Amino acid sequence: MIKSIEIKFLTPNGLETAIIDIDSRNTILIFTRKNGLTKSYTSYNLYGCLGELRLDFPEFTFLCKGAKINVHPSSMSSQMSNGLVAYELQMGKNGEDIVRIFDYDDCNLTNDIKIQKAFYLAWANSLAN
Repeated sequence: MIKSIEIKFLTPNGLETAIIDIDSRNTILIFTRKNGLTKSYTSYNLYGCLGELRLDFPEFTFLCKGAKINVHPSSMSSQMSNGLVAYELQMGKNGEDIVRIFDYDDCNLTNDIKIQKAFYLAWANSLAN
């Protein structure tokens, strides 16, 4: 089953919206801009697909939870939701706040998945101390 979600993002020309079609069974994300541009992504889960989308458009800021520096799926949340939900992490605290990666957010965003991975590793280390 394919589910459609509207997502907002900032471009150098201002705020835009696009449609993201999600095929969670086959782990496919299809991004369609209002200008007709359509791109398809497949990855290990939908969080990975969103990361690939963001890599393709480094000049855009996607206004969603999945683009937050401190959002990352756990192995279990990834398996249960195919990456559609993740944890909003806080240093020194176990992951408790579950979020949907395509829900709107405009704080602490990044287009660089390496920054998110670095935060995740720092967070994991903060639990060991």
